[in-house]
Amino acid sequence: MKFSRKKMTDFVSEKTKDCRVLVVGDIMLDKYFYGEVSRISPEAPVPITRVVKVKETLGGAANVAHNLALLGCRTIVAGYIGNDYHGESLRKQFIERNISMDGLVETEAPTTTKIRVIGGHQQMMRLDFEETKPAVDENGKRLLSKVKKCLEAGSQAIILSDYGKGVCTAELCGEIISLGKEYGVPVIVDPKGTDWGRYRGADYITPNLKELNEVQKEPAENKDEAVVRAARYAMRRFHIGAMVATRSECGLSMVRSRSVVHIPTKAQEVFDVSGAGDTVIATFAMALAGGLDPASGAYLANLAAGVVVGKLGTYAVSRDELLNALQTEK
Repeated sequence: MKFSRKKMTDFVSEKTKDCRVLVVGDIMLDKYFYGEVSRISPEAPVPITRVVKVKETLGGAANVAHNLALLGCRTIVAGYIGNDYHGESLRKQFIERNISMDGLVETEAPTTTKIRVIGGHQQMMRLDFEETKPAVDENGKRLLSKVKKCLEAGSQAIILSDYGKGVCTAELCGEIISLGKEYGVPVIVDPKGTDWGRYRGADYITPNLKELNEVQKEPAENKDEAVVRAARYAMRRFHIGAMVATRSECGLSMVRSRSVVHIPTKAQEVFDVSGAGDTVIATFAMALAGGLDPASGAYLANLAAGVVVGKLGTYAVSRDELLNALQTEK
């Protein structure tokens, strides 16, 4: 399939500011303590890390929203947040990045936070602050009400970013997918686990090959025909409209009921795949929100992911970086 480079370039440079995307899912804070290790503690056989740098970044569904904001979209984030220091840090970062918090629901649970201790270039420890059981019904109702208000205000696409932390219950996903149909807004899902039944009726789902194979009777090889068969099996089984499957070095495949587009990735050195899935779903949803055809959206998503995997750590691609990738690609 031939893609119009000019159409995609015009879209990224001029139209992303008009795209309105709602991100619903598990909001997280990623916190890093970087330090130096020179000795072992006299209290226990563990290394002592002298902290020299602390970094706090958006994680989970918040990182999807970060990608959208950097791409120039009008972005709303919806999910649960705690009344604590970590929640306040997230709020400040949302304000700095011009991400609307109209969809946030404050709960009594702690803000989901991942703290990593890095000694030199080695991760030494991770501390998790989280409550993974589904929120009480009242919180779910509050969240759903806020999602509906965002749709009434003109959101053009919905991302369900499921990290398995309790937001994306079967009930909530079902209600949001129904709202998407009611308002004529596409729902794009980044799945978690094997219970894809909760995503029944979604317009698109964006698994990587490992996630796709988790819902298969037999794992599919990373080959075009095998991936298409696996995708269509999952689409029929879970009543999902179409699939955008990421395939590492083999690029990306968009599979619909009667058409397939395989988009290869360019050869490059891969440093880190962290956050690549967030970038793919953010870029693809932005394209749909802006009226770009799905195949061109998948092409842009694959290109954006190529930028991300060339960076260390979780990384959000900017509009200028995506434009540069479009203009320099051969």
